[in-house]
Amino acid sequence: MIAVLKNEICSYFTNMAAYVISAFLLFFAGIYTMVYNLNYAVANYEVVLSGMSFIFLVIVPILTMRVIAEERHQKTDQLLYSLPLSMGKIILGKYLAMLCIFLIPIAVICIYPIILSAFGNVSFPVAYTAILGFFLLGASLIAIGTFVSSVTESQAVAAGLCFVVMLLNYFLSSLSSFVSSSAISSVAALTICILLFSIVFYLLTKNSWVSAGIGAILEVITWIVYVADSSKLEGLFGTIMEELSLFEQFQVFVDGILDLTGVVYFLSVIVFFLFLSIQSMEKRRWSE
Repeated sequence: MIAVLKNEICSYFTNMAAYVISAFLLFFAGIYTMVYNLNYAVANYEVVLSGMSFIFLVIVPILTMRVIAEERHQKTDQLLYSLPLSMGKIILGKYLAMLCIFLIPIAVICIYPIILSAFGNVSFPVAYTAILGFFLLGASLIAIGTFVSSVTESQAVAAGLCFVVMLLNYFLSSLSSFVSSSAISSVAALTICILLFSIVFYLLTKNSWVSAGIGAILEVITWIVYVADSSKLEGLFGTIMEELSLFEQFQVFVDGILDLTGVVYFLSVIVFFLFLSIQSMEKRRWSE
């Protein structure tokens, strides 16, 4: 795994990706710090991180688009299969390499609150809690981008799909507000989500019976709850979407709250999508 980690880190610095990502992130961090903290004389650095969270829509697709898609395009994934390593260690090595690249600008950002403390009273616990949340948000989105890269052979397609996924997650809470809070609206919205989940599950497993079965079970449970007590479904879809939104979870850290539930949620997303990445690679490995 260490060899994969070192090789990936070297490749990112060789093709300028690490420099571009670090420069891009620090460029916007500097602009937002100047606008929010210096121009408005506000010492709350967490406001900067909250305002620039949209930056992940750009840097995550750039960082993750080549991690596996390029291997599949150039057929070098066959070399990965021949390594005396489990696919889990290979994926983990690639993921940790991307985290190391992401940690470089994060380390620089950690200095900003200290600098700002010379010009005002900075709440360090709040500022660094927000930075921790910013890192966990980025780590979770990178894990999602890794999975997206594992399902295609084109870097452009991987970047485009990753951007769409990031964008949907960014506006997930806002989009859910367009759904009525009535019980039947929640049922309709949940039905669409169940259908999409079944399709994704089928694409990963190619098992139509299991995919259809899981979808049918979830749909039956939804209707049982609706018939038994429809009031439990009122506003449920919006609540679920807010809880699933990674960016909404990040806002809790921006408020200076070290939410252990949020930490567990971010870590769960990381583990889940890395697991899906491993399964995607294993599926391709045994299908050839």
